[in-house]
Amino acid sequence: MVVSRSVAALLLLLVAGCGSGEPAGPPDVEVEVGPQQLAVRPVQFCLDGEGQRYDNTPPVLEVSPGATISLTVPQSVAERGWAVQVFDEQLEELIGEVDVPAGERSFDEITTDDVVPPAFYLVVVEDKGGDCDEFSGAWPIGFLRAGGDLSGTPSPASPPTAVPGS
Repeated sequence: MVVSRSVAALLLLLVAGCGSGEPAGPPDVEVEVGPQQLAVRPVQFCLDGEGQRYDNTPPVLEVSPGATISLTVPQSVAERGWAVQVFDEQLEELIGEVDVPAGERSFDEITTDDVVPPAFYLVVVEDKGGDCDEFSGAWPIGFLRAGGDLSGTPSPASPPTAVPGS
């Protein structure tokens, strides 16, 4: 009987710890290009009503020409809405933006050839609003095609200035 009570107590603790459904920290965005899959941490996010900035260096993926880029966001970001911003190789100049249909978790309508410079960044940007008003989540990912150069990779101290879609 002691063993079964211990197991029951352990199960109760495990279930109690999972009850809130809210992440303890900022969620990741998933990116997939060909055989490469990567979880990307945000450089900024609204957590518990507070705008947070993180010292994350954006990852850079070496990619083949013509490869489809697939981005997947957490359900909470999909519900608020999000966009994909295209930046230059310095993560300074906004080249373009694609709004993702409301409620969609995944977006795969960008290829590595859709952006003219061979080195570029995509930034997944959560729409403004909610607990942090104008502050929203941003997840930058660098891409490098053959012939590209990201030698001016941004430092973690200077996250991109996200321009959310709404």
